[in-house]
Amino acid sequence: MTDITPVLVERVEAAVRATSGVRDVYRSGSLVSNIVGAGAAAIGLRAGGDPVVVVSSEESGVRVEATLGIDFVPGAGETLRAVRAAVDEALDEEGARLSSIVLTVAYVHSRENRA
Repeated sequence: MTDITPVLVERVEAAVRATSGVRDVYRSGSLVSNIVGAGAAAIGLRAGGDPVVVVSSEESGVRVEATLGIDFVPGAGETLRAVRAAVDEALDEEGARLSSIVLTVAYVHSRENRA
């Protein structure tokens, strides 16, 4: 099993955010868990700047979960492949191995809204 350190989590999240085609990264999980988490941050029980990419340890390596807002172009498939490659590279730099990845596209930004 891999030790999940704050540095590892930050590196993975930074890699996801820096991937071309990724516009936003949202907290993974259900609506209810996100509302509870936002409430906890609002009353000071949890830091508001906590990572939104979930990085956890499994027997065979590291599991990563992220929910993304992506650009219409280059397209979901290409963007998701690029995110996976970026996560692989970030983990490799920390001496860790990707065992599974769950990427959810929550929103596709239209061409007209490109900023």
